[in-house]
Amino acid sequence: MLLTAARPNAVSTFNDPLAVYVHWPFCVSKCPYCDFNSHVRAAIDEAAWRDALLAELAFEAARTPGRTVCSIFFGGGTPSLMAPSTVAAVIDAVSGHWRLTDECEITLEANPSSVEAARFAGFAAAGVNRVSLGLQALDDAALRALGRPHDLAEGLAALDIAQANFPRVSFDLIYDRPGQSLAAWSAELTRALTFGTDHLSLYGLTIEPGTRFATLHARGDLVMSGEDLSADLFALTASLTAAAGIPAYEVSNHARAGAASRHNLAYWTYADYIGVGPGAHGRRAGEATVRHRKPENWIAAVAAHGHGLVSTAALDPATRGREALMMGLRLTIGIDAATFAERTGQALTDAVNPVHLARLVDLGFVMHDDADLRLTARGRPVLNAVLAELV
Repeated sequence: MLLTAARPNAVSTFNDPLAVYVHWPFCVSKCPYCDFNSHVRAAIDEAAWRDALLAELAFEAARTPGRTVCSIFFGGGTPSLMAPSTVAAVIDAVSGHWRLTDECEITLEANPSSVEAARFAGFAAAGVNRVSLGLQALDDAALRALGRPHDLAEGLAALDIAQANFPRVSFDLIYDRPGQSLAAWSAELTRALTFGTDHLSLYGLTIEPGTRFATLHARGDLVMSGEDLSADLFALTASLTAAAGIPAYEVSNHARAGAASRHNLAYWTYADYIGVGPGAHGRRAGEATVRHRKPENWIAAVAAHGHGLVSTAALDPATRGREALMMGLRLTIGIDAATFAERTGQALTDAVNPVHLARLVDLGFVMHDDADLRLTARGRPVLNAVLAELV
């Protein structure tokens, strides 16, 4: 069974196909807005890293016997800095430990530098069938402000190479940048929608603690948009993508019919997933797994113990319900009550504050019936505020 943007059927929690996430933590440089677990290192022993990832996969496979896998996702960091042979070894290991579904989605995140784009044919030969490209902006000045190591010409060339090598291509753009007007974003997004991909990830810029942008913002050197402009930019994004046949299926993700990210749908529908690599999280058989975040600590732990786990904790139904609620309301189709109960062990109505739910329905932020719970178009821009009321 593949996860799609259609309403998922209620299924036995621990018989669903798994999603497998592989974290490659290294980047050429650290972007000033990024709070992901990414690191710059002068030298990397890639053979040692490959062996450590394979050891973790074997460790997780022993704890999830007989499962199938619907998605493999190489994230980072910058996994396109990996050698294609390393990517191939990981895919081979996953297919050896578990059975892959017939249409298993295998995604690799990539930055659009010429060095990485030159490897795209090798990644395709290794088995990657979907690439998520971090374009981030279609303007050279914006790319410099975002600290990106590529310019627009390099980014568009990489997109062309990606579309020639992979059947499915997505790319990211960041909007609501300091000084960006509605007209400027409209022109940029309109251009992006002509590139022919079936999936776009469009993120409003946020200030994340611990980043360079957070420091600049705190001392007044980086001025963000006001709430009204941010809301208008969000509404414009939804309108333009819907008109182009690539509507939002999640708060920040837009796709043609059938082209939604199967891997991310596993997260948003609270299916089981395995995470390997530094800082990777997982949810399997009602347990939460967390791994060492610092690369050196993780690889040392794998060498000593065969895994880089920091903790494994059983999740009670109430905790699973809170997590599933926070993830599932990101989807435009919302949360299916039967699937929610199967995957959390808790009824959807028990996971929400009933008084606050009734008020949110009356205010037009939420729609609720016996079958599902979802945000309205009015509620989607204020997801975090709605969640604070419901949970």
